[in-house]
Amino acid sequence: MRDNESSLVQKSKNGDRKAYEQLYRSNVGKVHGLCLRLCGQKELAEDLTQEAFIKAWQKIDQFRGDSAFSSWLYRLTSNVVIGYLRQQNKWKMDSFSEIHEATLGFAGLHDERPDLEKALQSLPEQARVVVILHEYLGYKHTEISELTGMAVGSSKSQLHRAKALLQSRVAA
Repeated sequence: MRDNESSLVQKSKNGDRKAYEQLYRSNVGKVHGLCLRLCGQKELAEDLTQEAFIKAWQKIDQFRGDSAFSSWLYRLTSNVVIGYLRQQNKWKMDSFSEIHEATLGFAGLHDERPDLEKALQSLPEQARVVVILHEYLGYKHTEISELTGMAVGSSKSQLHRAKALLQSRVAA
């Protein structure tokens, strides 16, 4: 499959729209899911999904092949969504009540507990984005800081508090 993906990427770099359409079809569901998790709104997620694929088409020549195309696409998508959210001035610091420190293991939890998705959507927007970027996509706090414009300490604090909120909501 990786060979087929590499072939489709190379053809897309050469302007083959049919090859890019195949890349689109194989990734659109996951990209839409990521957009929905990050922004929390179905119609906006659909728009941002399209925006991400347009940007990917425009920048496909920058894909070096060091990772899977989907990994590159998810990073690009998260940048698109965060860029949109920042433009909308939605990055105000949300206040949290102090909650005891809890560790929430994400591995396999989403498949077993559909209420995790609901709990994620109930988080304040900034906290939700930090959790998704850090726990699901593996971004470091310095990268989250660069993407969102928040301080590294704020990113760490948002993650800590969001995990505690999620723990209490999933357990309820």
